[in-house]
Amino acid sequence: MKRSRFTDEQIIGILKEHQAGLSASEPCRKHGISDATVYTWRKKYGGMEVSEARRLKALEEENAKLKKLLAESMMDVSTLREMLGKNF
Repeated sequence: MKRSRFTDEQIIGILKEHQAGLSASEPCRKHGISDATVYTWRKKYGGMEVSEARRLKALEEENAKLKKLLAESMMDVSTLREMLGKNF
């Protein structure tokens, strides 16, 4: 996954500028981002505080680890079943 140039705190700050009444193009010019980026961030981080964004990121990381563990265990089970099927 591509890393963002901006931290969660910076993203939320930019969104708060946008919510303060500025049009989407003003923060875009100021920070060097596209309009689409602002709307994507608003979809993901809209209405969040910094602590909530950190918690979201931690939960996403934990979810990715758990999915990886599940996939590995399913591969192990599949391999064991295949080996048992060949023996009998």
